[in-house]
Amino acid sequence: QVQLVESGGGLVQPGGSLRLSCVASGSISRLYVMGWYRQAPGKQRELVAVISGGDNTNYADSVKGRFTISRDNTKNTVYLQMNNLKPEDTAVYYCQATLTKAYWGQGTQVTVSS
Repeated sequence: QVQLVESGGGLVQPGGSLRLSCVASGSISRLYVMGWYRQAPGKQRELVAVISGGDNTNYADSVKGRFTISRDNTKNTVYLQMNNLKPEDTAVYYCQATLTKAYWGQGTQVTVSS
């Protein structure tokens, strides 16, 4: 069983930066694929970024060049560095850990507004 807790969300102006963290209660070995997803009001949840056990990464086109996903297995933590934030990045951001099943965190709100 893995429990995930996200943090780091908040209110930021357009062009600003935030770093989200996701801490796992259990060990997230390199066997786990870790991902960040987001869900804006009235929209479906969408993939933002994923990182494999071998540190291969993949990003949604809308965040390429602005967001960076990384992991520190020694701290059981996955990060999402978000730069040059735009109002359309406003959403609840969720962390996911996948091995034989998917585990989700409770989400953290990111609001980009002037």
